[in-house]
Amino acid sequence: MSGFRARRFAASRNDALGHVSTRTNPRDGIGASVLRVEDPKFLRGQGCYVSDISLPGELHCILVRSPHAHARIRRIDRTAAAALPGVVAVLTGADMAADKVGPMAPLWAIATSDDKPMAEPPRWALARDTVRHVGEAVAAVIAETRAQAEGAAELVDVEYESLRAVVDGRKAIEKGAPQLHDCAPGNICFRFARGDVAAVQKAFEGAAHIVRLDLANNRLIGAAIEPRAVLADGSAGKLTLYCSTQVPHHIRRSVTEQLGLPQTAIRLVAPDVGGGFGYKGKHYPEETIVAWAARRLRRPVKWVASRSECFVSDYQGRGHQTRAELALDRDGNFLALKVDTVANIGAYVSTFGAGIPSAIYSALLAGVYRTPAISVHSTGVFTNTVPTDAYRGAGRPEACYVLERLADEAARVLGIDRAEIRRRNLVPVEAMPYKTPIGPTYDCGNFPKIFSRLAEIAGYKGFAKRQAEAARKQKHRGFGFACYVESSGVAPSRFAAALGARVGFFEAASIRVQADGSVQALLGTHNHGQGHATTFAQILASRLGVPMASIEIIEGDTDQVPYGSGTFGSRSIAVGGSALDRAALKIVEKGKTIAAHLLEASVGDIAFEDGMFGVAGTDRRVTLREVARVAHHPTSYPAGLELGLQDSAVYDPSSFAWSNGAHACEVEVDCDTGVIDIVGYWGVDDVGTVINPMIVEGQIQGGIAQGLGQAIHERCVYDPASGQLLSGSFMDYAVPRAADMPAIVSELDESQPCTHNPLGAKGCGEAGSIGAPTAIVGAVLDALRPLGVTDLEMPLTPERVWQAIQAARRS
Repeated sequence: MSGFRARRFAASRNDALGHVSTRTNPRDGIGASVLRVEDPKFLRGQGCYVSDISLPGELHCILVRSPHAHARIRRIDRTAAAALPGVVAVLTGADMAADKVGPMAPLWAIATSDDKPMAEPPRWALARDTVRHVGEAVAAVIAETRAQAEGAAELVDVEYESLRAVVDGRKAIEKGAPQLHDCAPGNICFRFARGDVAAVQKAFEGAAHIVRLDLANNRLIGAAIEPRAVLADGSAGKLTLYCSTQVPHHIRRSVTEQLGLPQTAIRLVAPDVGGGFGYKGKHYPEETIVAWAARRLRRPVKWVASRSECFVSDYQGRGHQTRAELALDRDGNFLALKVDTVANIGAYVSTFGAGIPSAIYSALLAGVYRTPAISVHSTGVFTNTVPTDAYRGAGRPEACYVLERLADEAARVLGIDRAEIRRRNLVPVEAMPYKTPIGPTYDCGNFPKIFSRLAEIAGYKGFAKRQAEAARKQKHRGFGFACYVESSGVAPSRFAAALGARVGFFEAASIRVQADGSVQALLGTHNHGQGHATTFAQILASRLGVPMASIEIIEGDTDQVPYGSGTFGSRSIAVGGSALDRAALKIVEKGKTIAAHLLEASVGDIAFEDGMFGVAGTDRRVTLREVARVAHHPTSYPAGLELGLQDSAVYDPSSFAWSNGAHACEVEVDCDTGVIDIVGYWGVDDVGTVINPMIVEGQIQGGIAQGLGQAIHERCVYDPASGQLLSGSFMDYAVPRAADMPAIVSELDESQPCTHNPLGAKGCGEAGSIGAPTAIVGAVLDALRPLGVTDLEMPLTPERVWQAIQAARRS
């Protein structure tokens, strides 16, 4: 079981941001641990996922996927498949070409450092001429039943000419490596650079100490409880697309562009989605295939992935190979950082696949430390693997891993305590706002306070004693730290546009107050486990004084919500919540005008609090419900004011919301078996204003679980010769189970709310996945260092740990 403690800053701060102070009963407003209102339907099995939706005349789609990592398609014979009973169509890339279906286009084409455009090879929803990874779709079989489609798919005869494959990022850029795309010589998609190379070089030349590490950030496969699914209904003219996605508006845009349609031609509905973790927030071939097939056949078409398909078609994460160097003076002060990363982006550029290992990753490499000079080079490389994109953390865990591993190595080389070397280099609170040498400016944060509190609750001062006691029992105990900064609230449009993003990341919210005082709020974010129906309602409960039971949150339908960027990058509260907050303020201001008319007072004399409009200094009041009733059924109404009580707002953040924190882990390692026992885990996180502490706790714990998975269990493995995925099922790819989770003590520090959004909110959803891998690996290396083990690659499986121990003993 985990502990959870939180402290909150004064609510009066809202006045300074232009808010009316409207805090309701703390049982259901901002800051209350309200039970999630969306949970009962899931607990009763009443959720509605894409696979639960069935339409009259529905057809079923099964995709024929390439068994080769790299091959030319010589011939596709669909005769036998098309002759089977129930088969309606067998479609290929040639059919898509005949219908002039365009290629998939990434939504982030980063600005490169070598003045060459990022390589954007065409990616077709159904392969044309060449396949470049195992699992790439080459044909779509559509039949009356799923069983008929499955049987027919086995009869589609595809003749391939096998080509050499490459799956390792560094080997892909070696001379003589197989070339994937003509437009990408040397398999290089992009070269990206950031920082001051000359300043870094000068600092290294004068440094007293230099530490170097070669690090790998293992590739991961997402494992949401719900596989991806798409259902398209084109029978009524306008196409309705049901999709298990985090980003309804982005998918609508991408599909309509490929099909050559106006965006209004598609209504995209994202119903309940059983987990997303970033990889369901991107455009996939299946969305275009199913939409196109439904329009072509004029019948509903459904595709639901099998778990085996997920392993070879869902976007994967991480996959970095990094050389990192840190220069220090004699006292252990950081002088300069040099990072060179090769990012394996897979066979094609996915939606944001170029932006993650470049713009996002590099921006985090200052971390919480005062490092005067930093330079980063990142090279995106094509390989014969499934494309990579965002996976929980998306660039932040990779940056944290580089910095914190370097900090540990520097402490070892200089003989300084690992906590002390961090304390010496933390950015002090008085330096805020702090502009990093890599570009971003942190608006706020008290890194020393958070780190000191972490060391206190983790009992770091007593660790040496615990370590000695474990040694007497023939166990090796270790302690690990991870300090991080996260660019949550993704993303300021000006930042993204400057670095090549082709979409804006602003958010819109609309509020309708009905005649009975109940409230509907429509947002472009998407709830797939985060608890939006609860937290957004809490914001409105505080701002409008309306009971949560009277508030409905609507997301995931492009015909109801005019615009939205979706949910990813820990942005829903910081960006979507801020848009909602602004819209609520507009509702209050309009309500004041109506209330002033009803109370025969000046608008300037009207105050609003806890759902009541009143004349200042008097007991004359009118409720929001009464104002709403008059707005819809006017008997007395201000001249020239529109009827109804509704308004909208758009929020584009001026900067990221810089979440930050410090995590610690304590482990015991059994050297006879290599088994790691996590005996304690602690985290102190600054996520700004906490809307619902219970939901934040769940988000942090979930992130820790996924970070633990990366550190100890999960690794995507391809055969280097054939390009076959060797970790293609849960028999070979191990996700953490409940029994693997340690006791977690988590605290929140709200003393440094975000200064540039109206809620003071920062993101929380990715904190655990950023801190956990580094803290766990650091603890295990600390435990094994007396044995001579100085490095281990994730995941730290018992076999890998045991082999490292044996190798160290032999040497």
